Amino acid sequence: MSRTVYVNGEYLPEEDAKISIFDRGFLFADGVYEVTAVLHGKLVDKQGHLSRLRRSLSELDMPSPADDKEIEAIQRELLRRNNVTEGLVYLQITRGPAERSFFYPDPETTHPSLVLFTQAFPLIANPKAEQGIKVLTVEDLRWTRRDIKTVQLLPSSMCKMAARAQGKDDAWMVQDGYITEGTSNNVFLVKRNHIITRRLSNNILPGITRASLLAYAEEAGYEIQEVSFSVKEAQSAEEAFITSATAFVLPVVEIDGHLVGNGRPGPVGRRLRELYIAESLRRAE
Repeated sequence: MSRTVYVNGEYLPEEDAKISIFDRGFLFADGVYEVTAVLHGKLVDKQGHLSRLRRSLSELDMPSPADDKEIEAIQRELLRRNNVTEGLVYLQITRGPAERSFFYPDPETTHPSLVLFTQAFPLIANPKAEQGIKVLTVEDLRWTRRDIKTVQLLPSSMCKMAARAQGKDDAWMVQDGYITEGTSNNVFLVKRNHIITRRLSNNILPGITRASLLAYAEEAGYEIQEVSFSVKEAQSAEEAFITSATAFVLPVVEIDGHLVGNGRPGPVGRRLRELYIAESLRRAE
């Protein structure tokens, strides 16, 4: 039985879902997206994702086809129809179909496209949490507005494929000698029990999991430092880890062949993963 997806006002079997070939998301990657984790059938960090969606739309002067309440209702209906209790719900908004032109079409004559779908799989029982992941550092190939969560993900795909070709799990991107972020995640180090991550700017995505974890960690008594760091500084850290809605908190045990710490997931990263999951289960809506 196929999944039910949502496309522009209709709940459809996935094989019947269609978008115009003139949709600007297809022609120009003129679109934004969000992905929200689902635990026990509830949405994790719901408001953070909706708020970031509004910011992304605003930065691109893109109208929204639905308000927050409508989007949340669609998300919950998809979870119900697909019987998803743990996994992800994706949302994508594009500027919609229009005659091909680099200029934005008239919003009075163009209606934005809205697509949502679910993916069911275990988020908590992730074997990588016990093993840790190995990363390759690569040049950051992306544009300069990485703070907007757009569907322009080809550079991230290229970097992931480069990592896979080297037998690694993921890639960390580097600009001007400093690590920006992972291909689909934010990057953290642990030094002397301090949690270190790059300060928010146009150079990185303001991760919702990142924000929640930092708040939970601060409440738990950890000291946070938001500073840039080089590859060598990352390799010499006691621990390293990533955060994202799809991974929660995952330890990094190797960077470019250099072991991080003793090459095994460390106590701070383990504790922060436990803390994030516990708080997410408690606060999910």
